[in-house]
Amino acid sequence: MELSKLKFKDGIIPVVTQEVKTKEVLMLAYANEEALKRTIETGYAHYWSRSRKKIWMKGESSGNTQRIVEIRVDCDYDSLLYIVEQRGNACHTGNRSCFFRRLGDEDSR
Repeated sequence: MELSKLKFKDGIIPVVTQEVKTKEVLMLAYANEEALKRTIETGYAHYWSRSRKKIWMKGESSGNTQRIVEIRVDCDYDSLLYIVEQRGNACHTGNRSCFFRRLGDEDSR
């Protein structure tokens, strides 16, 4: 896959992150081209923070890192799938996955 084929919208591309062993969807985040390059170079997931306007490596402060096993691109070249080995929890709330709520649940964690 050539990076030049990717369709970044407003400079970013959505990234779904999935655990390699369990196939569990862990999170959805975004990457800009530099974050993607750092991910490829280091073998660890890097993302673009839309709120902080900076690149961050997953686990840089928590230790809950994501080692890249494979990166896939969708058929339209406008989203990515990081298949990872997750160390610790993926969600900043302390949950394994960011998708721990069901629509309609009253839980406000």
